[in-house]
Amino acid sequence: MLDLTMLRKQLPEVVARLKTRGFDFPEQEFNELEAARKDVQKKTEELQNKRNTLSKQIGMAKRSGEDATALMEEAGKIPAELTGLEKELDDIRARLTDMMLRIPNLPHESCPIGKDETENVEVRRWGTPRTFDFEVKDHVDIGAALGMDFDTAGKLSGSRFCFMRGQIARMHRALAQFMLDTHTRENGYIECYTPYVVTASTMQGTGQLPKFKDDLFAAKKGGADSDQEQMYLVPTAEVTLTNQVAGMILNYKDLPLKVTAHTPCFRSEAGSYGRDTRGMIRQHQFDKVEMVRIVRPENSYEHLEEMTANAEGILQKLGLPYRVVALSTGDMGFGATKTYDLEVWIPAQNTYREISSCSNCEAFQARRMGARFKDENGKVQYVHTLNGSGLAVGRTLVAVLENYQNADGTVTVPEALRPYMNGVEVLRPTEDGAFPH
Repeated sequence: MLDLTMLRKQLPEVVARLKTRGFDFPEQEFNELEAARKDVQKKTEELQNKRNTLSKQIGMAKRSGEDATALMEEAGKIPAELTGLEKELDDIRARLTDMMLRIPNLPHESCPIGKDETENVEVRRWGTPRTFDFEVKDHVDIGAALGMDFDTAGKLSGSRFCFMRGQIARMHRALAQFMLDTHTRENGYIECYTPYVVTASTMQGTGQLPKFKDDLFAAKKGGADSDQEQMYLVPTAEVTLTNQVAGMILNYKDLPLKVTAHTPCFRSEAGSYGRDTRGMIRQHQFDKVEMVRIVRPENSYEHLEEMTANAEGILQKLGLPYRVVALSTGDMGFGATKTYDLEVWIPAQNTYREISSCSNCEAFQARRMGARFKDENGKVQYVHTLNGSGLAVGRTLVAVLENYQNADGTVTVPEALRPYMNGVEVLRPTEDGAFPH
């Protein structure tokens, strides 16, 4: 959520900056609500002053023995009028809050200005894509003989799910464990285990609600017809890791807070049908190791660079070529002020595909959550929040299968993963991944 005071003082600048994101700020509606708010507040102050004046007049009349009945009758009407104005002000504030919850964050001045992903800017590359002397297969064809089964998943759940058995399931688990160990042992993150189902207010805190309601999987205790509170499956552990500080005033000594978690993620991918329908690139359920940092405002962009380097380190250890791109203003996520995407090389598509996004949200989420800290001088400020994939496990599995494939259908296990695979160096089509069809 944007700073309302900033909107009131710098509205033209805010409107212009949001236009670079392709967002048209509802300026007329905002000005009308602000005018209504000021009018109600003015009337409230006038009534309060009138009440004070009448109170003095009543006191003087009584002391002098005069009849104060008319004054008391007039004063007696004021509480009801003030209650009415209070309800009117509450309604205006509710409408203003609803508007604010739907407005995206302001882009940082260093972000490339552009309308969409075509105007993202490449920052750097690492590694050289492998040259194959045989026909390259995609991960679906490679994985089929290793235990990756989309048919069974379709029977159970429909499209955009994956069932894994045997060695491919082990590699998927190994990747997540490797990522967690790297982030906790080398990068200073605290490992967390979080709920997979959260409340609507939790989703609102990090910006998934109300704007992205159609992209979420909803659930209710007791079933769809239950009168219990609407709950949601997490689309990312960013939601739970960030919201753990909701409503808190932290001590400056507790910052930075660096946390990580491995969770399944659930997304309906509304509006994305027809894109990446084959394989594991775009799934309704996928696993991800998430990184979140809660930090002081003055060094949050240093933390963004560090977090991005943490995600890059995973790809480098796995020997997977990638590039880093700075997202243009028109391609950034709703809550981000600046985002770096990591795109890994996918041989079968002959291109780089997103495998991580690392974003600074500044105080945008903190205002929604009420997350603050008290600095050395006792001043209370909003924290800055950052989040990043470290990494998406399924897409990393895709990249490993395709980059490490061999002509005979085997897949070489990256050295960094072998300790997590009981020393296995090569995945071979065997019966442990087979299943009768």
